[in-house]
Amino acid sequence: MPELPEVETVVRELRAAGLPGRRILRARTSWAGVVDRPAARAFRRRLRGARIESVTRRAKYIVFRLSTGDALLAHLRMTGRFSLDPARSPRDAHERAAFELDDGRELRFSDTRKFGRFHLTADPGGVLDALGPEPLDRAFTAGRLRALLAGRRAMLKPLLLNQAFLAGLGNIYADEALWDAGLGPRRHAHTLRAEESKRLYRAIRRVLRRGVRNMGTTLGRGLTAYRRVRGQSGANRSRLRVFRRTGLPCPRCGEPIRRIVVSQRSTHFCPRCQG
Repeated sequence: MPELPEVETVVRELRAAGLPGRRILRARTSWAGVVDRPAARAFRRRLRGARIESVTRRAKYIVFRLSTGDALLAHLRMTGRFSLDPARSPRDAHERAAFELDDGRELRFSDTRKFGRFHLTADPGGVLDALGPEPLDRAFTAGRLRALLAGRRAMLKPLLLNQAFLAGLGNIYADEALWDAGLGPRRHAHTLRAEESKRLYRAIRRVLRRGVRNMGTTLGRGLTAYRRVRGQSGANRSRLRVFRRTGLPCPRCGEPIRRIVVSQRSTHFCPRCQG
């Protein structure tokens, strides 16, 4: 599933490609289920003629602010992907929605597994306000994380995946951050000492910034793998320390990386460094 670095990469590339300022002439949905709210017909009608004012990110959502006052929220989920293509170019067999633009291009959304969703609303706060803080924001400090952890008895791995606790992390970067901080995925949050909490704070920001610099993590070559706007892979896979490295030596101590299941999520860690 695309996480903060992958979604941030898509947002930056859409902006760099000149999407802000473009007007949507027409919206198409080849599968009505891609629209969460409103109904697909109303979705298409409300988008007609709207100008895209800005493209930003909140957690794992891409937020398109429109001249109509609406916000178009897009969540890539497992396999969603945006591309900008000439209007008459061949279509992806897994295209679920397309937005015809006033410059002869189309913003296309393809999704092999059909988990991605759009939400068009005049009140984006109804969706976004329930999300936790952004881990790369300046306002997110080590003290803020320490306060969030205080009294929480959840294990660290599922807590980091909880979008209401902290926005943007998924399986890849949670595993990487816990390894970087030297903390076990089954460690209970309330047991962390101040120094350990600070290590986790630094690790979270470090692995996310690395992921953004490398334009995301692409795992595999199939249709379900993350791809950037122009179809390139993200380059962060070679920088992973534990995720999907089961049996390989830990880069820090040489112990074989283990895979376990924590709260129904595949989890990779070093039993020595993070024991």
